[in-house]
Amino acid sequence: MTLYLRFADHMAALLDQLEQAGDLPQGLDRKAVTVEPPRDPAHGDLATNAAMVLAKPAGTNPRALAEKIAARLQALDEVASVDIAGPGFINMRLTPETWAGELQAIARLADDFGRSDIGKGIRVNVEYVSANPTGPMHMGHCRGAVVGDALATLLEFVGHAVTREYYINDAGGQVDVLARSAHLRYREALGEDVGEIPEGLYPGDYLVPVGQALAAEFGDRYVGADEGEWLALFRTRAVAAMMEMIRADLALLGIHHDIFSSEAELQAAGKPDAAEAELRARGLIYDGVLEAPKGETPEDWEPVELPLFRSTQFGDDQDRPIKKSNGSWTYFGADMAYHYQKAQSADQLIDIWGADHAGTVKRIQAAVAALTVNNPGGKTRFDVKLVQMVRLLRNGEPVKMSKRAGNFVTLADVVGEVGADVVRFTMLTRKADAQMDFDFAKVVEASKDNPVFYVQYAHARIASLGRRAEEAGIALSEPDLSRLGTAEQDLVKLTAQFPRIVEGAAQAREPHRIAFYLNDLAAAFHAWWNMGNDDPSKRIIVVNDPDTTSVRLFLSRQIGQVIRNGLTLMGVQALSEMQ
Repeated sequence: MTLYLRFADHMAALLDQLEQAGDLPQGLDRKAVTVEPPRDPAHGDLATNAAMVLAKPAGTNPRALAEKIAARLQALDEVASVDIAGPGFINMRLTPETWAGELQAIARLADDFGRSDIGKGIRVNVEYVSANPTGPMHMGHCRGAVVGDALATLLEFVGHAVTREYYINDAGGQVDVLARSAHLRYREALGEDVGEIPEGLYPGDYLVPVGQALAAEFGDRYVGADEGEWLALFRTRAVAAMMEMIRADLALLGIHHDIFSSEAELQAAGKPDAAEAELRARGLIYDGVLEAPKGETPEDWEPVELPLFRSTQFGDDQDRPIKKSNGSWTYFGADMAYHYQKAQSADQLIDIWGADHAGTVKRIQAAVAALTVNNPGGKTRFDVKLVQMVRLLRNGEPVKMSKRAGNFVTLADVVGEVGADVVRFTMLTRKADAQMDFDFAKVVEASKDNPVFYVQYAHARIASLGRRAEEAGIALSEPDLSRLGTAEQDLVKLTAQFPRIVEGAAQAREPHRIAFYLNDLAAAFHAWWNMGNDDPSKRIIVVNDPDTTSVRLFLSRQIGQVIRNGLTLMGVQALSEMQ
């Protein structure tokens, strides 16, 4: 059990004792009670707000309650001192032996340090990427792909049963355009001069091999045929080819999904009809007329009766049509059925969407709430994480488009230039809904301003220490952790926070917190390393002092272990040497 969970248990037991002693009423809500590092490290190692949040419902003075809590905390073997600040905040300093125990725990648990079971096996479906199957992956998809994949790994690490899912939007008009574009390339493969790609079709060269494959399979059978004879066939073949390309592009980043769900198959199986029937039976779908568009009404607008979902009952700002006037499903109607299907085999749903889909969040959340409200465990938790686009730059200037793709920069081109590790780490260096610039020059820059390099360099430096100690012929001893000085103790405290950071990141669904923490840990390690530049006695490898070298090397290796664990959660390799 990690330090912070252990002290949460200490606090729970202590409050139970106060209830039994009559110092606190029975059954107080303790959800707001926290045990965490104080904002200012000068105040101590741990702080709790227990007295502040419980005093009012307990009908007592916060300071008086704090004194009772502090007395019991002081009795713990792990606590060196307790102070009460202000009206009732409680700060604790822990014993050096407690911190030494945390360092030993890292060494003992190794790759499992930071792992927890707070997920309790709860099934979480994480849907991410889900790009239209109309071409190769581009950098507009990349950030969501990395965020979703890192989040899935993070949730697994804290004990969730995770399913990674990709939703193939293969039932909309865009795949008909894809089929027509493939037909043009098919004719081209048979020798026809197609000239400039017409407006409205996909212009990228990536469809050339698709056309060649179709020509090899069907010869000239469909060259002059009516569209109705070949559209469905070419659509199926082209979508399959695009999905093969998309899987290969994602594999460049180490991303693999468990499930690929087809919108076309979903509709063919009648899943939207089943969702509609379920909601109609509960009076949540009715036939009505949408309000006229706000502002000036278009001349061609006329009221049409449509099946509408009562999404306003679940927090949306208006009821939503699930079908169009021609009887086909709206995007919302199809998405509603898809989420209904996912909720049958998951306790929680997470969707990673581009920020341009922000307007559809409320309606899908409303649909999920409506369709799962009668589940045995209550309605399914459904989170949508919005991801902002990435602006590609080269030395501050916008990057030109890819000739192969036609109108965008491909993910494969970027990974080929800077590497998967750089791409993945960079995508997690900002909160997902914040704007991001990806400058090709800066992401490979060897400087402390580049977090990718800075963290990797810290790990490589640590890896070099063992080699240097061996080359120097230092006879390492069993590390005496009581020899750790103040600077080293501060590093231990920061390193020991990793499990808390992991759990917080998982609960908030924010994998970027791992990158932020690793950058802080790397900075602290580099600062400690640099102390030896001015004072040889503060170096990690002290040739004539094997005992000091042993303890500092042990600390360094545990920092390296935590960096390695964090990078693994991000899907990034921990380098032992910098090229």
